[in-house]
Amino acid sequence: MDGNSFQGSIPPTLNRIKGLTQLNLTSNKLTGSIPGTLGSIGSLQGLYLAHNNLSGPIPKLLGNSTSLLLLDLSFNNLQGEVPTEGIFKNLTGLSITGNNELCGGIPQLHLPKCLNPTARKNEKAMSVPLRIAGVTIGVILVLISVLALAVFLYKRHKAGTMKEQLPTPFTEIDLPIVSYNEILKGMDGFSEANLLGKGRYGTVYKGTIENQGVDVADKVFNLQQSGSYKSFQIECEALRRVRHRCLVKIMTCGSSINHQGQDFRALVFEFMPNGSLESWIHSSTGTQNGNRTLTLAQRLDIAADIVDALDYLHNGCQPSVIHCDLKPGNILLTHDMRARVGDFGIARILNEAAIGTSMNSHSTIGIRGSIGYIAPEYGEGLGVSTYGDVYSLGIILIEMITGKSPTDDMFRDGLSLHDFAKAALPEKVMEIADSRIWLHYETNYGNGTRNITETKEVLAAIIQLGVMCSKQSPRERLSASNAAAEMHNIRDAFLSTQL
Repeated sequence: MDGNSFQGSIPPTLNRIKGLTQLNLTSNKLTGSIPGTLGSIGSLQGLYLAHNNLSGPIPKLLGNSTSLLLLDLSFNNLQGEVPTEGIFKNLTGLSITGNNELCGGIPQLHLPKCLNPTARKNEKAMSVPLRIAGVTIGVILVLISVLALAVFLYKRHKAGTMKEQLPTPFTEIDLPIVSYNEILKGMDGFSEANLLGKGRYGTVYKGTIENQGVDVADKVFNLQQSGSYKSFQIECEALRRVRHRCLVKIMTCGSSINHQGQDFRALVFEFMPNGSLESWIHSSTGTQNGNRTLTLAQRLDIAADIVDALDYLHNGCQPSVIHCDLKPGNILLTHDMRARVGDFGIARILNEAAIGTSMNSHSTIGIRGSIGYIAPEYGEGLGVSTYGDVYSLGIILIEMITGKSPTDDMFRDGLSLHDFAKAALPEKVMEIADSRIWLHYETNYGNGTRNITETKEVLAAIIQLGVMCSKQSPRERLSASNAAAEMHNIRDAFLSTQL
């Protein structure tokens, strides 16, 4: 319900909604106070009330909630003491910026101290002359402080050293944190010529980072977009846990202030010169001469890399990581056409999610993932699981062999890519295979009957694997480890026939 023009106060009866995990009322015209009853919603994990006209104190009941992991109250007119319990002790999940009359809270918030009742009583008893003197001195001190701060910020800006420290969990990535100026220079001022792509939460540019001497891809988060801060936090949290050859390598990160004084967040990754898998599967460029097509061997290598990455995320990490948005657009290709899985912006850490202690243990509002690759059970409201990633994997495997997108216009009236592939097994796989597979086939593998038969068997095996991974019921799908073992068997068997 964010980004509308809702007016009036927040109904206190929202606590009657059973199973409510996310409440997003950001960027409306709400007034009045925040109902304390919201703190009694036992399932509530994310509460977003930023950019409204709410006033009054922050209910202490919100600090009593044991489920609340993300609370955004920024840019309202809230007053009074900030609670110190629960979510209010977690700086990574709390935002109260833009409420100038708040006080107290934990020391890390750097808010002014609240006056106790005795102090208020004494203040009222002050004589008028003393009050005037106190106010005058206070104004002078404030002016001096503002002037000193302005000079300090100007010098920092001029020197190009403006940096903002990342919250504690992100420093565990153990990477150098670069300033806005460094990234701005390395990306040539974020020029359109360096643009690689745009997503919901940010834009990716090609560039360099000083003293590293290599090309990088810089993902700059659009912090005006609701959910961008959360996406940045989740991706940082996921990336600090993973290290694998089949995952995109993070080089450094940026947490700073831009030239307009606004927060700036960016992640800098190793540059992938061959772009995304999607651009190769569905590219029309070079179709005639084969310059932009994947050979069968390349498809097998890429598929093996993808399942290895997924097997690592599910079984090689402690706790396990669920990607939640596996698709060809998030699979990038190196100079030698090997796959690297990237974009952990909506990933989820499984084990911690189960016990409700991780910042990632909340559900995203709406369906997690991209249309065509989302597991059916997510649309029915069931929880995120490793089986959801496996479903996406199955669709990708079928797509790589058929060249058909799951959102193709041909898939309507109940027909899906899964059903399309399943119906072709085993005899009609040559009919549904991507015709571009054959552009280099004779040169690479010969054109004998034996080779054609072996190729048909390989195509059938991969499509069969994709079908098994993308079954309707989660429990009927393969695990990532079993899918990886099967994919390696298929690839190795094919390569052995080419020796």
